[in-house]
Amino acid sequence: MTRRRLGIWTAALLFAAVSTVVGCRLADTDGITPVPQLLAFLPWLLAPAALGLALALLTRWWPGTLWAAVVLGLLAWCIAPYGTGREPDGRALASFRVLTSNVEFGRATDALVTAVRREKPDVVFVEECEYGCSATLRGSLSAGYPYRRSVEGSGSTGSVVLSRFPLKPTAGIPGSTMGMPGAVADVRGHTVRLQLAHPMPPLPGQLDLWRSELGRLRHFAAAVDKAPTVLAGDFNASQDHAAFRAILDTGLRDAARLAGSDRTPTWPARTAPAIGAQIDHVLVSADFSASDAHFLDLADTDHRALLVDVTLHGSG
Repeated sequence: MTRRRLGIWTAALLFAAVSTVVGCRLADTDGITPVPQLLAFLPWLLAPAALGLALALLTRWWPGTLWAAVVLGLLAWCIAPYGTGREPDGRALASFRVLTSNVEFGRATDALVTAVRREKPDVVFVEECEYGCSATLRGSLSAGYPYRRSVEGSGSTGSVVLSRFPLKPTAGIPGSTMGMPGAVADVRGHTVRLQLAHPMPPLPGQLDLWRSELGRLRHFAAAVDKAPTVLAGDFNASQDHAAFRAILDTGLRDAARLAGSDRTPTWPARTAPAIGAQIDHVLVSADFSASDAHFLDLADTDHRALLVDVTLHGSG
């Protein structure tokens, strides 16, 4: 009887924890710590839910078995891709390659330079590119990428956008904790807005700041007035976060989702792709299609880089 009671209590605790996170996901809220942190790993909550189901079956706790079935069913529904995957109408106007990489305080700069030379992206978004990283990119890649926008800073505050296409400066995302530069690119005669994303992570005690900075990104996305847009970087949020889904609800679409790789983890690199969360994204406006999303493992960073081919479409 003691073993049965222990099994039931263990299963109940597992179901209660998973149910709390799933409930917040269904209620379209990120809740309080530790819910936002656990939401990033929502698909992996299948493991504790399945363990609870096994315990419920072993102890013949039939109400718990029903609870498990409901929780697993809701988890399966939540894991489905979010956002439209529909192809845009109109003929192809211009195709180009986008790379985003968090180089973790500049440590992976050399690995990024090697990857850029190998993969030849047209636009490169670099997060956590401190002074040394910025100088290295200027010295090593300026011949192939003569145009750049940057926010210079130490540690995680620096960010750089490199481009083969001519750039006109924009204000970027103002008032952010970490640098988020922006620009308008002339992509073979077509105007495309570029914006780097790097809000604060959802650290305990700083959730309001995390929500606020994701809210600024949403405000940018909602204010682009249907102009072709690429918003890319380390969002510190996955599709299971309500604050990130609010950005998608403006009409932007996740390029990895369009390319069929919406659940491929990018962080932490040490455990990805087996376990992790996709928090690095390339978001595009509805006039873009995307294909061939690749996730690159770079040395000395806790993020995988994301490389994706996008195509701008127009009427006619």
